[in-house]
Amino acid sequence: MHKSKSAAVTNPTGFFYGWIVLGIAALAVLLSGPGQTYGVSTFIDPLMEETGWSRSLVSGMYSAGTLVAGLTMAAIGRLVDGRGYRVMLTALALCFAGALLFMSTISTPVTLFIGFLLIRMFGQGSLTLVPGALVPQWFVKRRGRALTVLALGGAISSAILPLININLIAAWGWRRMWLLWSAVIAFVLVPLAWRFVRNRPEDIGLRPDGERVEEVHASNADADSIEESWTVAQAVRTSAFWIVLLCSSIPSMVGTGAQFHHMSIMSSRGVGPTVAAAVFSVSAGVHVLVLPMVGYVSDRINAKYILSFGLLVQAATVLALLAVNSTASALLVGVLQGLKMAVLAIVGGLIWPHYFGRRNLASIRGLATSGMVISSALGPLPFGLGYDVFGGYTQIIVLMAGITLVGAALVLRLQKPEHPSSV
Repeated sequence: MHKSKSAAVTNPTGFFYGWIVLGIAALAVLLSGPGQTYGVSTFIDPLMEETGWSRSLVSGMYSAGTLVAGLTMAAIGRLVDGRGYRVMLTALALCFAGALLFMSTISTPVTLFIGFLLIRMFGQGSLTLVPGALVPQWFVKRRGRALTVLALGGAISSAILPLININLIAAWGWRRMWLLWSAVIAFVLVPLAWRFVRNRPEDIGLRPDGERVEEVHASNADADSIEESWTVAQAVRTSAFWIVLLCSSIPSMVGTGAQFHHMSIMSSRGVGPTVAAAVFSVSAGVHVLVLPMVGYVSDRINAKYILSFGLLVQAATVLALLAVNSTASALLVGVLQGLKMAVLAIVGGLIWPHYFGRRNLASIRGLATSGMVISSALGPLPFGLGYDVFGGYTQIIVLMAGITLVGAALVLRLQKPEHPSSV
């Protein structure tokens, strides 16, 4: 693991510096919102109105940009393991600010594709990959609690960002809104990441969860014995890797497709834009309320059962869209969506280090994130084509729910692999 070359960090007695790192990681997830589908979806209709582009064209560019972005995640993960979390989080945040700046200038389908590629690579992909691999470096025994805080960043983002966008785009226009988010990333996240993030607790004389190295040595604990460490090559040879990847990718595909067309789906069910945007706020509220419970349960129940439950809730969330015919039924979708988000956010953060350790976690999660981002690229286009071909979303919603149910059954076959060194 790359060692931090930054100045030493003071670690007062009774205070664990990992909580500061966790706070920056949660902020990064929060500010990834302009590159997440719930953020991008608020720009789609104003963009289509100005340009006259069809929904299929915009969906296709989004899917293509997301697909190509997904292919870069494995390489970014390797860079993170090699260069360190501090350097890479700072650099990737700066690139994200530049990508948002570029989005304010798009004028052709080609530039739209490039813009989507950049914000999905540096926002949706990188600013979830890096925090998701950074936090498990600092927490093992308290990992559930730490990941709950990290997930709160995403919950708060999905709660406030769509409503902020809806109102400010109406007042300022969508191009100026991209400029605003670019400035926030450049002048808030970039300097905080550079100043406060450290790669691992070992770099400042600590162990995960705040134990001091001297205390670990006194107890004869091996420095690398907390979790078995797998290389990427070892991990990909296990069925567990592919089952976790597939079952984590299904909600990425289904959720991205539904969120990208959320405003249109709600409009087709007679729900206005304000209520449609409020669905995100309801889901975020439920997300926040449920997260502590999910974090508590995740330390006591096999993660595969929780993941299977999350997939079942995802299927129910999508099918509930077919029953929307009022404000109340629309908000019910938000409740189900919030429950699904809470379950999948916690399980996703726990399952990779649990199965494959900390040492090469960014590389392993980078490869997994490539698969998940690519799968998310497959979601918007079928929804858009379904709408253009059938004049509605019913057929594609039923199909996506069926795929999700298959994943819920498959994950129950998951078994923890035996490390090659023990064979």
